Amino acid sequence: MDFSFSDEQQLLRENTAEFLEKNLQPFVRSIDDNGEIPENFFKKAGEIGIISPLINQKYGGPGLSFMDSVIISEEIAKVDTSMATAVYYLLNTSWAYILQKYGKEELKGRILPDIANGNKFIGIASTEPSGGSDVANITTTGEIKDGKVIINGEKMYISGAVEARKNGGGHLTLVKTDKSRGHKGITMVYVPADTDGVEITKLQNMGRMGISTSGIKYNDVEIPEENIIGKINEGFYYSMDGFNHARIMVAAACNGLSVKMLDEGLKYIKERGAFGKKLADFEAIAFEAADINTEIEMASLLNYKSAYMADMNDPDFYIFSSMSKLTSPQIAMDTVKKVMMWFGAYGYTKDSGIERSARGIFSYLVGAEGALNIMKMIISRAMLK
Repeated sequence: MDFSFSDEQQLLRENTAEFLEKNLQPFVRSIDDNGEIPENFFKKAGEIGIISPLINQKYGGPGLSFMDSVIISEEIAKVDTSMATAVYYLLNTSWAYILQKYGKEELKGRILPDIANGNKFIGIASTEPSGGSDVANITTTGEIKDGKVIINGEKMYISGAVEARKNGGGHLTLVKTDKSRGHKGITMVYVPADTDGVEITKLQNMGRMGISTSGIKYNDVEIPEENIIGKINEGFYYSMDGFNHARIMVAAACNGLSVKMLDEGLKYIKERGAFGKKLADFEAIAFEAADINTEIEMASLLNYKSAYMADMNDPDFYIFSSMSKLTSPQIAMDTVKKVMMWFGAYGYTKDSGIERSARGIFSYLVGAEGALNIMKMIISRAMLK
């Protein structure tokens, strides 16, 4: 077993960190305050191949591995700890991968290059107002007629819809094409956000302000049949494949945030004095730091295994990506909480930036890419066959 990164991966981490320090770090506060990631950041990230790294060179991407993509995700979360840029990245990475894997050649050639170079956004539209994680029971319909898919229905809590309409792009959208077949009657369709009949309503979140969360209504939206991803009525399986891979990126972002928060906390407790000592000299705090560091290391190793298995096309990788999604957000939230308490009153202020991290990480706890109890369901079913 080899637990080391290659020289190329070490260089990728260093170059990514250097790029982000220059092109993202100066804007992290304004991203949270203004609710928008600078548009030119995506183009610059696209130029060096870190906005959707799984896209093959054939379509203008770098064709990197899942392990490479995890490294990038960690570094992004270390810089923009609001998690907004990390969400944009994981969507662009994971769902471009699904489009590349299952989409028709014409559609891939038309869409993927613009995603790879940072000019367009791609996400997933599966969640509905009454369904949550119950993807199998969606009610949005897609009638295939005269070479078109006519879509009617509503999606909710969809990330990136405002950005997709403003900057170009759209969502891989799940629709019912055969109501009698349950999850076996679902089809995945690429729906550009600027299509006639698509109505977007922005929701107000508590965190990760730099990327929008929206409700989307489809009123007789007509999409060319060429935009169907893969085979008709197999969209449920494509979406599960996408979520399983996206969870690796989610966990990586959480682990990156945890590392950053612990680093900030360690600097503080080594400098801050109280009762004639440094905070780090108190065992209650030092031992807490030791626990956090151990948990972060465990979560990171688990996720690296998940990424390795994905790269090896191991059929059981989804179990481990679910374990990572179950574990990493909880450790990140616990890390942020404890570091904020080390900082005391200053940690509760916006000046510290810690509260920005706390608001952002909550989105991964409440359901982004699958609620925690869904992860337990997946893991337990795999264990119990």
